[in-house]
Amino acid sequence: MAKRDYYEVLGVQKNASKDDIKKAYRKLAIQYHPDKNPGNKEAEEKFKEATEAYEILADDQKKAAYDQFGFAGVEGMGGPQDFSQTFRGFEDIFGDFSGIFDTFFGGGRRSGGGGGGIRQGANLRYDIEIPFKDAVFGTKVEIQYSRNEACPACKGSGAANGAGKKTCPTCQGSGQVRHSQGFFSVASTCPSCGGEGYIIEQPCKECGGSGNQKKRQKIMVTIPAGVENGKRVVIPRQGDAGPGGGSPGDLYVFIRVKPHEYFERQGLDLYCAVPISITQAALGTDIHVTTLDGKTIKVKIPPAIQNGKMLRIRDEGVPAGGRRGNLYIKLMVQIPAKLSKRGRELMEELARTEGENDAPKPIPLSELAE
Repeated sequence: MAKRDYYEVLGVQKNASKDDIKKAYRKLAIQYHPDKNPGNKEAEEKFKEATEAYEILADDQKKAAYDQFGFAGVEGMGGPQDFSQTFRGFEDIFGDFSGIFDTFFGGGRRSGGGGGGIRQGANLRYDIEIPFKDAVFGTKVEIQYSRNEACPACKGSGAANGAGKKTCPTCQGSGQVRHSQGFFSVASTCPSCGGEGYIIEQPCKECGGSGNQKKRQKIMVTIPAGVENGKRVVIPRQGDAGPGGGSPGDLYVFIRVKPHEYFERQGLDLYCAVPISITQAALGTDIHVTTLDGKTIKVKIPPAIQNGKMLRIRDEGVPAGGRRGNLYIKLMVQIPAKLSKRGRELMEELARTEGENDAPKPIPLSELAE
């Protein structure tokens, strides 16, 4: 589904103030909050959409880039790796926003109640660039990255052998401290326990009490056929291990597709340009064209074809969802840079035979659009 303009999403004008943008977002977020719409996927998507729009328009730098270049100007500025800071920054609007963040993107999702519950590890992001052909037909790519894994010495607990944990006296195990700010209750991470809800009395010497150790690993990532530039592949449970033995987060692999020298893509269709001579265009002929996957196909050029005309080759485009797009070949009639003596004589004879129009009228724009 095509992305909607951020101003349209929030229902504000381009010259709206920050306060207007904040108010518009607050209204939508309350309306589509997942807690108010349990199991409603449409409401969840609208909530995410509004949040993404607010993240861009509430930031002066991102807003300026979006105003000038549209979505291309803010590509990579959002995404899962940014949502933690985004939601924390929204606490001045809604109070404790951590539950909403936890719903969508790892980074401390808890499987138990209170600050002392076992948390899921953070999601990770990996950016990869692949050739155009691999994006069209799919491939497998080996990637190498670092992630937190459970410390083998303490098995992820963060405590030395036999040592225990005690409830944080500052937050009483909630992992957060609150204070009032105007009409809102603002929650922030407990400074004593770092949001864990507990304090380790004797930290593990191997991991310093974190429960995790950084490890570099290699995995194979399957890139599906037909993937588009900017899309992502989610690898479950390949993110950071959770604190205190919590389950790992996910790995988000974001894909950038290199441009091709000869082909470009629109949806499931491929496009390329092929040169033909004046005589081939006038008389018609058969030419042989190499497709993106390396096949050589015979293409029939009808007589009197005009420069710039498109020929459609069925089922030679991008495969996706059990079907395949088409290949469109744009014919470019080339004028000889230099004629032989005999060639010039033949061209002059053709001109005399067919006649030349020395007072041509403009071609209707409707014909050019065909």
